[in-house]
Amino acid sequence: MKSPLRLDIYRRMLTIRKVEEAVADNYSKQQMRCPIHLSIGQEAVPAVLSAMMTHQDRVYSSHRCHAHYLAKGGNIEKMIAELHGKATGCAKGKGGSMHLVDASVGMMGSSALVAGSIPLAVGSALAIQRAGKKDLSVAYFGDGGSEEGIFYECLNFAALKKLPVIFACENNLYATYSHQSARQSVTDISKRGAGFGVPSERVDGYDLKAVIDSCTTAVERARSGQGPTLLEFMTCRWRDHVGPDHDYAVGYRTEKEVAEWMDRCPLKLLEAELLKSGELTSADKLQTENLIKTEIETAFHRASQSPQPFTPETFDDIYA
Repeated sequence: MKSPLRLDIYRRMLTIRKVEEAVADNYSKQQMRCPIHLSIGQEAVPAVLSAMMTHQDRVYSSHRCHAHYLAKGGNIEKMIAELHGKATGCAKGKGGSMHLVDASVGMMGSSALVAGSIPLAVGSALAIQRAGKKDLSVAYFGDGGSEEGIFYECLNFAALKKLPVIFACENNLYATYSHQSARQSVTDISKRGAGFGVPSERVDGYDLKAVIDSCTTAVERARSGQGPTLLEFMTCRWRDHVGPDHDYAVGYRTEKEVAEWMDRCPLKLLEAELLKSGELTSADKLQTENLIKTEIETAFHRASQSPQPFTPETFDDIYA
C-alpha cells in the first residue's frame, strides 16, 4: 500500500537536497554575495514536520533556514533570487540567505540572531490561541540556541499558557566549530523541558520512523489544546558551518565522524525503501528529479536576469 505521507516527505527532502547542492555548486561564481548556511544532511526533520502542517501553521527559523523554507513550500525561484540579492527575491533582495520568508505558505521568516526564532514562535502561538484557531507554530533552533535565556523564558510561558507551539531543536552538536560538550555541562537538551512541565523527547533525526512518531504526537498535542512540546533532534550538517565546502581541514571534527552520519542518510534510505516497496518507481523517481532540476535551473537563470532592488525602496519594510 502506498503511503502518501512517506512520498510527500521524500519529495520535500529531495527538493531541499537538490536546491542546496545547486547553491553550493554555484556559489563560487560570486553572484551570491551573502553568507550561506547549508542544511545538507538536516533535511529529515523539516520535511516531516512540514508534511504534517498546513499553510496556516506558522514556522520561524534561524540563520540555517533553507530547509525550513523549502520544506514549508517556499517558492524556489524567489529563494534563489533572494540569495542573489535581487528585487524578485522573497525578501525583495534585502535579506539574503539568513532571512527567507514566504508568508503565503506559513514560512513567517528567519532571524540571524541565535534563538531569535523562539520568542517569535511563542508569540505567534499566543495569537493563534487567542483567535481560537487550531493552527500551531514551530520554532526551529540549534543546540547553541538552547544556551540563550529566552529559550527558558519561552518554555515557561508556553507551558503556563498551554500554547500550541513546537520547540524543534536541531542538534548537530556544533555551534560554529565548538562542540556541545565544550559548552554545556548537560548535553541532553530535551531534559530541560521537564522543569517547566513541557513534554520533551530526544529523537534520532536520521531515524525517519522515530521522527514521524515524535512529530505526530507533538502536532496532535498542539492542535488539541494540550500545549507545547520540546523535541531535540540529533542530526548532522555535512558542510561547513557557513559556506559551500566541507570543513575537515579546520580540525574540529573528522571526515570519519561525518561519514558515519552520511552512511545513514535518511533521504537515500527512504528512497531505497520506497523503490523496494513499489511506492516509488524508477520512472517516478527520474521524473521527480527532472522536475526539480528544471525548476532549479529556471530559478538560477531568472535570478541572473532579475533587477537589483530599486534604490528609493532601500528603507521600505524596515521597522524600528
